[in-house]
Amino acid sequence: MADGHHTRIGDAAPRHEGRVKVTGEARYPSDMPLHNPAYAWLVTSAIARGRIKSFRLDAARAVPGFIDILTFQNTQGQVKTLPAFGGGSSTLTLESDQVQHDGQIIGVVLADSLEAAREAAYKVGVDYEAQTPTAGFDSPGGTLKAVTDFNPKYHLPTKGDAAAAFAAAPVKIAADYETPTQHHNAMELFTVSCEWTDGKLTVHEPSQYIHSRAGLAAFFGMDQNDIRVVSRYVGGGFGGKSSGTQRTALIALAAKRLKRPVKLVATRDQGYTINTYRAETRHHVKIAAGRDGKIQAFIHEGTEVTSRPSNYMVGGVQTTGIFYDYGAVATKVSILQADRNTPGFMRSPAQVPYMFALESAMDELAYALNMDPVQLRRINDAQVNPINGKPYSSRHLNTCFEQAAKAFGWAARNPEPRSMRDGDWLIGWGCASTCYPSHVGASGMRITLTSDGTAKVQVAFIDIGQGSYTLVAQTAADRLGLPISKVAVEMGDSNLPPGSIAGGSNGAATSAMAVANTCEILRDRLAQAAVKANAGPLAGADPAALTLTAAGLTGPRGSESLKTAVGRLGGIIEATGEYAPPGSPPGAIQRLAMGIPSFAGGHNAKDYVSYAFGAQFVEVRVHARTGEIRAPRLVGAFAAGTIVSKTMAHSQLMGGLIWGLSSALHEATEIDHRAARYTNDNFADYLIPVNADVRDVQVIFVPEQETMLNPMGIKGIGELGNVGVNAAVANAVFHATGKRIRRLPIRIEDLI
Repeated sequence: MADGHHTRIGDAAPRHEGRVKVTGEARYPSDMPLHNPAYAWLVTSAIARGRIKSFRLDAARAVPGFIDILTFQNTQGQVKTLPAFGGGSSTLTLESDQVQHDGQIIGVVLADSLEAAREAAYKVGVDYEAQTPTAGFDSPGGTLKAVTDFNPKYHLPTKGDAAAAFAAAPVKIAADYETPTQHHNAMELFTVSCEWTDGKLTVHEPSQYIHSRAGLAAFFGMDQNDIRVVSRYVGGGFGGKSSGTQRTALIALAAKRLKRPVKLVATRDQGYTINTYRAETRHHVKIAAGRDGKIQAFIHEGTEVTSRPSNYMVGGVQTTGIFYDYGAVATKVSILQADRNTPGFMRSPAQVPYMFALESAMDELAYALNMDPVQLRRINDAQVNPINGKPYSSRHLNTCFEQAAKAFGWAARNPEPRSMRDGDWLIGWGCASTCYPSHVGASGMRITLTSDGTAKVQVAFIDIGQGSYTLVAQTAADRLGLPISKVAVEMGDSNLPPGSIAGGSNGAATSAMAVANTCEILRDRLAQAAVKANAGPLAGADPAALTLTAAGLTGPRGSESLKTAVGRLGGIIEATGEYAPPGSPPGAIQRLAMGIPSFAGGHNAKDYVSYAFGAQFVEVRVHARTGEIRAPRLVGAFAAGTIVSKTMAHSQLMGGLIWGLSSALHEATEIDHRAARYTNDNFADYLIPVNADVRDVQVIFVPEQETMLNPMGIKGIGELGNVGVNAAVANAVFHATGKRIRRLPIRIEDLI
């Protein structure tokens, strides 16, 4: 709807911060002006395992403008590991002479200019005592542990005797699948600027969770209220900016030592090793069914790579183990510790690799049954968790398949592999399910309404590009009855009321509920003041019967302008509200401000299980002689409760579909197994999709009423769109060529 008109929930509102971004007015963290800053450049290790024997610094110190260098030798006792959000620990950084992965931060050069810092860093000499590293799978020396060794409380879905049921079933498949290491590669580099003023610290850093300042407070032994984190705009997060990092603490320490601001902008290649990534996984999947297609046994064993000191894992069997109406179920997760940097969250962290294995295996089972893959999924749809019987809060997966299949033209598919052709191009069609747990968290909120009909909404939430500014503005406009152009939104500042983490696809539900609750407080205050007035059309009315619109307060006997209603309270009214979903721990808002977020919903809800669902359909074309793969057409249908902003939701889901295509055909971080080193750590060699890689992307919103997760019925979609697409592509490649590729990404050499 055009700006300036009243905008309601579900309308296609324009991006609220679009103008400042396209004009360059939006300031990202590294754009923030600092008075007389020093510049930092990271020195990173050239080995993956061993120890530092000595530094040779004379050449670096001779560079004009050189100020200092931080190493373990002059920071001992001042540096300690910051805990990573979500469990696990970071690898060591300037804590000792130990090197635990290639590209580990071993020094921070400080200089008066960026150029001097860079030159000096490249002149730092390091003498190592190297050991043979373990790069990951198929490298000797790794430590393999069961997930329960890391976390005894980790729940592995199990039901019945899966091995016996598998052996007895008439139709069965067993296969191994593999997904690669992948890196975030957001357009915005990892950057941080720190400044101390009168003992207080200000940090400018792209962040998905601004309350990670709690870790910094512990690092420096100070009150977290004396730390301010500012991150108003983020140039992409995807999970890579979800928690506090060692480099943040190091730059803050450098600024404190120098008594002047310090700015760091890490390089693209450094971002591969100083931050988290999606770890490679391997899967063994066994599915058995009756000849009617009903699944009688499901077995899924997954193995993941992590770092030596970390217990990080994603353990996606918690999704795959309950996804269909299985008979018997057995699951297992193992963790391989190697000499690598610690992995972490990456968009749909558990579902992308684990659902690839499940949805590929479902396609193989469909062929073994001589059954339509869509029909196989219909037969095994689950309206309750097959392990514990809890109902899904809402699940319209079959409806998604019906609408996506119709839009795609699935009925025209010839199921025989290599049967569809256009000249030299073999045509393949594939499909897969998608899902993501629906979470909702706690959040504070502050809204100020003035008598001229303008509102300001403030929360320490983060917009990482997903459209949170728009969603918050649109919800406030809807609940206050204002044009969206009359709503200003302030985010990305830890001085604002605490907001949730921009991750886990909880932001829309969490923020919208906090906005709605705070708007209700405003309406109640205006209504109470109006009905208590001695005169006016609303005097003596029932406050609950009054509605708030752009025109003002309206009741059964008349209305009162907003100017009058707010003017009665001094011309400006401010309300601070909050939302904590049922099932939240006591003091959820206070815990949030202390850097401890909490979520309800998903597969951990007490009385139900909540997911958003969808169906993905892909057309691929494979050149019969060269093996070149193209994917001209993607269709996705999604059921995700209330859609607050169709513009933002469409963008999220379209981007997710394209990312799923990238996961299938493009993205893989290549590793030199001899040195445990990433070799394609740049945009030239790390393949990502461009406009020419897909011509037609169709997003379908399937209407869905969600009543259990939150009163507004909102489910998250940020991570929904890219799950399952990799399997749909692999399934389409099999349909086109007759070759089943079980290891991603699929490349020409796999087909020729």
